[in-house]
Amino acid sequence: MRLSLWQERRALVPQQQQKTTVKATKVAADVAATVLAGMTALAPMASTAITSDVRSQLSYEQVKGTGLANRCNEVVGSGSISIPSSGYSLVELCLEPKTWQVEEEVANKKGDVAKQFVNTKLMTRQTYTLDGISGKLTGGNGITFTEEDGIDYAPTTVQLPGGERVPFLFTVKELVAKGSGGAFKPGYEMGGTFKVPSYRTGLFLDPKGRGMTTGYDQAQALIASQTGVNGQEELFNENNKVFDVFDGTIEFAVSQVNADEGEIGGVFVSSQASDTDLGGKEPKKILSKGIFYGKVVKSE
Repeated sequence: MRLSLWQERRALVPQQQQKTTVKATKVAADVAATVLAGMTALAPMASTAITSDVRSQLSYEQVKGTGLANRCNEVVGSGSISIPSSGYSLVELCLEPKTWQVEEEVANKKGDVAKQFVNTKLMTRQTYTLDGISGKLTGGNGITFTEEDGIDYAPTTVQLPGGERVPFLFTVKELVAKGSGGAFKPGYEMGGTFKVPSYRTGLFLDPKGRGMTTGYDQAQALIASQTGVNGQEELFNENNKVFDVFDGTIEFAVSQVNADEGEIGGVFVSSQASDTDLGGKEPKKILSKGIFYGKVVKSE
């Protein structure tokens, strides 16, 4: 329906304005292509930076379909931002992962098995970035950020080299990050912990119709296995769904600061658990690495 309305509106626009719109759309597409081609490293590059000023000049139609909505702003500037004891907030916090690794048991040529992180392939479309996160900042000898609101979770799935797919809820819910020093400047580091809720909710039903708050109590095709002393002991975790909540950790490193606009940017490394299928399987450890953006403002 939106597309037909947009087409009707274009039919009423003079030919000259149509050419201008097409040209602007092409410019936005070229910018998006440049950014996607240039963002091969975690550190942002000024030559291909999509800053907040550039993004604010793009319309919805110019951004649609380019992938820019899933990208964090980048910071171009210098200086430092001091945070007093209170009265400041960090808003528009955006976390854009670039790589995902999963901890697996890997055997070497001698047959020795050791745990190590292996690279994965992203299976989720471009909806994995966290954005619009905000919270209070307290300063002094050290800066503390307490997350309060925003799009702070994104269901994501990655695929291991062997083909196994690992879903997880990329999140920073209830994040409390602390750093030493009272000012944001290049090289400043801070980190903390956050909560990782279950990938699925209690209303989810598995393929056998079992759920946490609704559905069957056990697999209906296996009722005969309930007989005996142990009954369905081996299926206990799959039959008894639980809403798991784990702790995650994250580390930030500031690499760019725009003191005039109050913007900070840099890289992050996040460690968290994967989905457990409501307690039916053991979680895997996920390592996400990427870039972040945030804006420091005075609290109202």
